[in-house]
Amino acid sequence: MTAADQTMAPPHPASPQGARAGEAEPASAPAVPAPRRSASRLRALDGLRLLAALMVCLYHYAGRGGTVSESWTQSPGLMFPTLSQAATYGCLGVQFFFVISGFVICMSSWGKTVGDFFRSRIARLYPAYWAAIVIITVAAFLLPVVVHPLRTDEIMVNFTMLQQPMGVKRVLGVCWTLWAELRFYALFALLVVWKGVNYRSVVIFCLLWTLASGLAGVTKDPLVNAIVMPEYAHYFIGGLALFLIHKFGSDLLTWGIVAVSFLMGQRYATTSLWHPGATGDFHRNPQVIQLIVLLAFVAVAVVALGWLSWMNWRWLTVAGALTYPFYLIHEHLGWFFIRVLHRGLGLDPYLTLAATITSMLVLAWVIHRTVEKPFGPRLKRTMTVQAARFRKA
Repeated sequence: MTAADQTMAPPHPASPQGARAGEAEPASAPAVPAPRRSASRLRALDGLRLLAALMVCLYHYAGRGGTVSESWTQSPGLMFPTLSQAATYGCLGVQFFFVISGFVICMSSWGKTVGDFFRSRIARLYPAYWAAIVIITVAAFLLPVVVHPLRTDEIMVNFTMLQQPMGVKRVLGVCWTLWAELRFYALFALLVVWKGVNYRSVVIFCLLWTLASGLAGVTKDPLVNAIVMPEYAHYFIGGLALFLIHKFGSDLLTWGIVAVSFLMGQRYATTSLWHPGATGDFHRNPQVIQLIVLLAFVAVAVVALGWLSWMNWRWLTVAGALTYPFYLIHEHLGWFFIRVLHRGLGLDPYLTLAATITSMLVLAWVIHRTVEKPFGPRLKRTMTVQAARFRKA
């Protein structure tokens, strides 16, 4: 697809009914762009999702200290002097995820009702999440020296995925990102999906959320910040705008939203991850942070423009299916594997790292096949039947 193909002039409005021959037509505003592509699975996007998950995984295994150092017996910065310098930036995989999430949620919600939207999100998120809670809890009881098991009341709250706003300890270290995702889903559903997803509604939502995120810094109100999420909003907004570009073609407004989202997002990423004057194994360079955020936006933009449509390999669909369960289980469970393989069996550090990542991917596949595939659709069907009964009551 050429650059010219991506720039789309709005179609001319039809002539008014009953206009007399030779009579000048009244001026009208440009029409909303017509869709250029139907929603379909983008396998390149599945590959990007797994790449983002692997970035976070390397950060947890080789880019930080604390429990990771205890599992390795020493700091990963000393054990992997070169790899750790790159792995410390792996936490930016979360921002990468959020850009992808904005794109995917906009795509998957097109033509859906609010009920359809929430049912699909619940069926997608919860089965693998519940399985991960059980697996990590059992592992914590078996080897509490790595991760201390939580109290039963705390574990039970974790099953709701609302432990963060309730101030309850997390079973899964990574689930704080799910709380950000849930808030994004709620905002998008109540303000866009409720009235129907279309080009205009998504653009207005992006513009209003961008403005609100800027004003949130002025109010300093905790509730406003919790709802608006200024530190994460711009990645979701950028992803939403990139899907509009994918569906309707390029225009100045949507690319402007993407550009502003990047400019704001790189600022929040830099201020949260760069600590001036910090020394030690895991300090970060602000320019590298900015570059990785830029690459995250560019990677999704390349998919949006259709430049990676040739990447239609079936294994990418499998990679995308493994991403979510892999992301859920890899952190704490990976530390168990590292401790057993390296400290217990004396396996080489690099072999331990490779074996641990491979084991987590295999377990993610097991969760996908035995939990997500059978129970996700079943849960969705059950909720659909319940919703029909509720409407008839």
